[in-house]
Amino acid sequence: MIKTAIALSSLALALAVASTPAQAQFSKKKNDPQGAAASANSQGAGLNLEHCDQSMGTIAVVEEQDGDWYRYLTSDLRLPSTIPVIRMLIQQSNCFVVVERGRAMKNMMQERALMDSGELREGSNFGKGQMVAADYTMNPSINFSQSNAGGIGGVIGSFGGKWGAVGAIAGSLKFKKAETMLTMIDNRSGVQIGVAQGNATKTDFGLGFLGGGGSGFGGLGGYTNTPEGKALAAAFANAYNNLVRAMRDYRPQEVEGGLGKGGKLKVGD
Repeated sequence: MIKTAIALSSLALALAVASTPAQAQFSKKKNDPQGAAASANSQGAGLNLEHCDQSMGTIAVVEEQDGDWYRYLTSDLRLPSTIPVIRMLIQQSNCFVVVERGRAMKNMMQERALMDSGELREGSNFGKGQMVAADYTMNPSINFSQSNAGGIGGVIGSFGGKWGAVGAIAGSLKFKKAETMLTMIDNRSGVQIGVAQGNATKTDFGLGFLGGGGSGFGGLGGYTNTPEGKALAAAFANAYNNLVRAMRDYRPQEVEGGLGKGGKLKVGD
């Protein structure tokens, strides 16, 4: 009986170690987007995510969904839009204030239309002049390298019988390398004021990790429970950190005579 009890205790400990610490260690080490953000406060942000004491302005995130990279992302990899991942990184960093310019804009305008029609109760306060302008636009993109895109696979571990199945199949990336890019545009002038690149390779992320989920944030979908998603999320975090570091030392580019007023490279008559 004593030996049986010891064996059962050891098995229970092994299950706990296999399912919990491995997740936490992977997330902290690889800086996956995880946790939550509310205004200037955040919880569970990656340990290496850049943080600002004061925001540098408002920003909207917009994807070019007609690009080849987006079709591969959604059709071949079956991953959703990158916007939720990038928004979470931005808000957790407190470096910019995120404003909505995506699908939820339709709902925002619907509420204003209801107000104009007189259907909303008095005091709803959806009058004009309340929406916040987006100072900047952030545009994400991905460059996939698919040559020799094998990946590493195999069973990490499992337990059968009445204890249930515990363990996971190690992830196998469908691309050899993914380079992400974040471009930042000043909305008033249309000038590109920043660009940064990030990357992740299959050797960094090919093994996956036990448990699959990302600290209870299923809203990020495949970016927390697939090897491709984790690699891309980490690459975007890398790009975002690089962009924030560059923006902290930002100095506007100068053109003699002023921007957009002819420039110095003149042409003949």
